[in-house]
Amino acid sequence: METNPSENHKNIAALIHLSTFSKFFFPFGNFIVPLLLWGTNKEKPFVNEHGRQAVNFQLSLFLYVIVIGLICLPFIIAFASNFVSLAEVIHQHSHQVSFNEIQNLSGYLTLFFVAVVLLLGLFVFELYTVITATVHASRGELYRYPLSISFIKKSIPEFIGGHNQSENEHVS
Repeated sequence: METNPSENHKNIAALIHLSTFSKFFFPFGNFIVPLLLWGTNKEKPFVNEHGRQAVNFQLSLFLYVIVIGLICLPFIIAFASNFVSLAEVIHQHSHQVSFNEIQNLSGYLTLFFVAVVLLLGLFVFELYTVITATVHASRGELYRYPLSISFIKKSIPEFIGGHNQSENEHVS
């Protein structure tokens, strides 16, 4: 690993982290843009490590969003049948809504509130950690994202050529 990365390497590593925000402009930009930047700078160990960390964190976030969705899915299915009947009751008796119908509605609101709080918390967490990683990269420091799962243990660019570094060492 580089002990003193160049300004160019620091800037590229910082850009890799910031490029994860491209998901707000086009779908899966948080994977595509960092992978492109990482892949074109694979020979720079400092950039290589930051690219690996950024992609692992984005994959982790994707997994967390899927888990939140799967946790909410049974509740959505359970409330779906009640929602249709609740909508009919409210439409027919809009001036006479009973306490029972309001309790059914509270289940929907609770589910919605919990899902929004979890997703909003994940969003704020992502903003904080990506900005922190960008600052570390621009200072020439390594950064490990909290709660990041190491999906990619060795960097993808090492395997693009069809062999890894250990094979190169045996050849010479």
